[in-house]
Amino acid sequence: MTLEETALNDDAPAAGNDFYVPDLCRVRAVFLLLITSELLVLVLAVVQADTGWIDWNYFGLLSLFVQWTTLTSAAVLCLLRRWLARLTVPRATLVMVLIVLLDVLAFSLFAEGVLNPAGEGFVWHTVARKLLVALLIVLMVLRYFYLQHQWQQQREAEMGARLAALQARIQPHFLFNSMNTIASLIATRPDLAEEAVLDLSELFRASLRTTDRLIPLERELALCRRYLAIEALRLGDRLTVEWTISPGLEQQAIPPLTLQPLVENAIYHGIQPRPQGGTVRVEVSQRRDFVYLIVQNPAPEPQRDTHHRPHQGNRVAIANVQSRVQALFGEPAVLKHSQHDDVYTVTLRLPRRSVRDQLEPSRAAPTESMTRNGQTP
Repeated sequence: MTLEETALNDDAPAAGNDFYVPDLCRVRAVFLLLITSELLVLVLAVVQADTGWIDWNYFGLLSLFVQWTTLTSAAVLCLLRRWLARLTVPRATLVMVLIVLLDVLAFSLFAEGVLNPAGEGFVWHTVARKLLVALLIVLMVLRYFYLQHQWQQQREAEMGARLAALQARIQPHFLFNSMNTIASLIATRPDLAEEAVLDLSELFRASLRTTDRLIPLERELALCRRYLAIEALRLGDRLTVEWTISPGLEQQAIPPLTLQPLVENAIYHGIQPRPQGGTVRVEVSQRRDFVYLIVQNPAPEPQRDTHHRPHQGNRVAIANVQSRVQALFGEPAVLKHSQHDDVYTVTLRLPRRSVRDQLEPSRAAPTESMTRNGQTP
């Protein structure tokens, strides 16, 4: 069965980066092709040998022929890749097969002319056999490229669905907590409640951009500052925030809604249950090839009232954050939490990566309320 018969959508163009054949302009791709073809030549030379383990004369001639056809075919496909990417999968496959077969035919005739200049004993079935072998090999190689591409596409689709589901779980929870904060201000401080509603609308304008898997760290920090501005209206002098942000990390890649749930967790577990309040400390620094995001808050006090249920939602949010960062960054991403000297610490380690923020930068968070409470944005 050929690749054309197994295409999922014969009419869909394989455009741009969705083209299933890898970029043969890259050294690594060409190197792998040469190694694979050389192994094939070695197998054929072993099979061809009448005496001994390998026919070295056959190996040398066939290796020269195969390597030249591989390199020239890869060069032509490299030059035509953009044009091939605009074709449908079957048409692109047909063109690539024809290119390789014409290349094999040209080198076959050239080899016959060099090795047999008088033309004695030249038979077309020898050339036809080479063309048939080349056809089978190129179809198998393209079939492998196609299956690899489909597997990669499926893996990316599953990853996108998983991340969207995880992010969808955290957004309603964030919304409910913010609305509860605003509701508590309506009766006593309606002017501040109105201000909080405006801040919340701008905050969600940024947080609901689910198309981005990774955003710059500066956007996530702006999201945290907006959230803290809302919480400062509710908690007043009970909430103090300390920021320690190392310069040069503004474009660090981070999943959206990653640091904000950790800050929210610190407030609901470390600040809200304490009558005297406390300090939330946010630190972002770089060590070697990793970026560390640290959120500290007073350790939660034991609940004496058996009828009071502690806030549980953000514990789910921390597990959510851990799942998302590990899905995007793999094992290098680590989320840990510890308690020492009545200080609860959550540490998130991410590999040092940068992204370009092509979206409109979010509006700066209001600082008046934070300044009144001794906070430095």
